[in-house]
Amino acid sequence: MSESQFGRPQYDRPPVSEPLTNAIVIESCTALIHDVDGLVTFLDDATIVIDEGVISAISSGVRRGSMAAAERIDGRGRVAMPGLINCHTHAPMVMFRGAAEDVPIDRWFNDYIWPMEVNLTDTDVTLASRLAAAEMIAAGVTTFADHYFRMDRVAEVVDEVGLRANLGSAYFSTQGPDARDQSLEFALRWNGRAGGRITTSLAPHATYTVDEADLEITAALAVQHGLPVHIHAAEDRQQTRSSRASIGVTPIEVLRRTGVLEAHTLIAHGRGIVAEDLPTLGAVADHVGVATAPKGYLKIGMETTPIRALRSVGVPVGLATDGAASNSTLDVWEAMEMTVLVQKAIEEDTLWMTARDALHHATIQSAQVLGLGASIGALAVGHCADVILVDITAPRIQPVHDLAVALVMSARSSDVVTTIVDGRVLMRDRQLLTIDLSPVIEELTARLAQLTDRGHGSRIQEYRQ
Repeated sequence: MSESQFGRPQYDRPPVSEPLTNAIVIESCTALIHDVDGLVTFLDDATIVIDEGVISAISSGVRRGSMAAAERIDGRGRVAMPGLINCHTHAPMVMFRGAAEDVPIDRWFNDYIWPMEVNLTDTDVTLASRLAAAEMIAAGVTTFADHYFRMDRVAEVVDEVGLRANLGSAYFSTQGPDARDQSLEFALRWNGRAGGRITTSLAPHATYTVDEADLEITAALAVQHGLPVHIHAAEDRQQTRSSRASIGVTPIEVLRRTGVLEAHTLIAHGRGIVAEDLPTLGAVADHVGVATAPKGYLKIGMETTPIRALRSVGVPVGLATDGAASNSTLDVWEAMEMTVLVQKAIEEDTLWMTARDALHHATIQSAQVLGLGASIGALAVGHCADVILVDITAPRIQPVHDLAVALVMSARSSDVVTTIVDGRVLMRDRQLLTIDLSPVIEELTARLAQLTDRGHGSRIQEYRQ
């Protein structure tokens, strides 16, 4: 038995004689765990016991069938992993998947996305949230951080389908103080609901769409109520240059001087973070993190998040997809592989960003970015039972010389066969159990012409670099 970084025994053989009649027992799997230093390693012939929504034991070498269980899952040929975490997305934007391609970022916002978002109804957001939830469950994503509009509908879907989420109701300063107040009201009303699976954030859209007065009020409210702030900031270097030119400081300095960095802060993208920002971020690294979504950056031909520089000052970086309107999928497996490839390329260093590093970013670091590192992101006793099983028997994965490399570079989201959140099985043997997908797609498809209509000539906001 060894002590984990979570301050308790990580492996604990449960008494065979103790009845575990409400338990789920996963047997004979290989478990992705973290050693005492938090590094990714693997436990062979593992048994994982889930009881009352938490992991109650992880053992090796337990005889199959030796414990009573409400459900027994055969893990042979499968890797048990902590559920993946999507640290920044706009889940309902699956409705715009493929509707704005091969255009510059200013036209993407001003000519496509923001005009189409004028058309949104509650029904659209509900249907799209169900589709997004199905995609994430099928891909082994058990937690996501969402930043969008009509967030009551998203929260209702999260409650309904069994996922875990941190949700923030986005607002612009151009909408007036009511939108900021509504973001707070949503956060206070939904925080801790769905049996604790829903946590909330305040969600000012960005440093270039929310003025400093609003940011100061948001920061004070976040500290007062103990809420995180989820915001787009320093999204690219051009934004940083424009910020310096117009107000004399970087977007990260705007977050500091408005007090936002005093709260737990999730910075989306951070591709425009520069050297002068690092001391500022390093000073608050215990409660500030950055979410990176490399696929979308490649699609628009722009720079990526400076993960190495952020790591040098201790800032955690979580993996994300952004919305499917820009990323095309909500697939964190793609984000893992692309993080490895892009980081090696930009750093020109084959030793940088290994497969184990990517798994660490997708698990423990992603949990830290969301402020949930004490409860998710690792298979550890006492942690929430957010567990996925990955089938590694596919020809494209075999033979396995290094399991971490096999998972990151060869496995795909379609290799996830079981998804468990909070001890509830949401997908078993690739069958979704909490979503009837066919009517969702049928209803959403019928709405597409109205959703994508841009003939009205209006938009919800103006994008300016």
